[in-house]
Amino acid sequence: MSALLVGEYENDRFLVHEVFQKFGWRLFEARDRKRAMQCLERNPVQVVIAKTDVPNWSWRRVLSDLRRLTKPPQLIVTSRTADESLWAEVLNVGGYDVMAQPFEQYEVERVIASAHRHFDYQPLAMTASPA
Repeated sequence: MSALLVGEYENDRFLVHEVFQKFGWRLFEARDRKRAMQCLERNPVQVVIAKTDVPNWSWRRVLSDLRRLTKPPQLIVTSRTADESLWAEVLNVGGYDVMAQPFEQYEVERVIASAHRHFDYQPLAMTASPA
């Protein structure tokens, strides 16, 4: 499993790295849109974790850019002011989830693992039985 962390996560960065190391997951980082898109073009990423306030790249635009990819990763939006209205808006337009900052280890583990499972989920194909 791999993910891309987009934005500046001064205080939460260590915790995210710790969680990824604990589970053997790979974590890429980008502080801006240009570097993030370069990373996504070169690496298979299942989850993108993006702050609401990445310079010149709102979470809505992140989601729009992800949708253009062949196999779009799940988007987790993070914010210090995460509330029910942000959560509802993110889910209503196709984001996966919202995580409040500062992060809690259990929540990071739960949300990222769930997003990864959701990315990998492939419904069983229905096969027609011979008549």
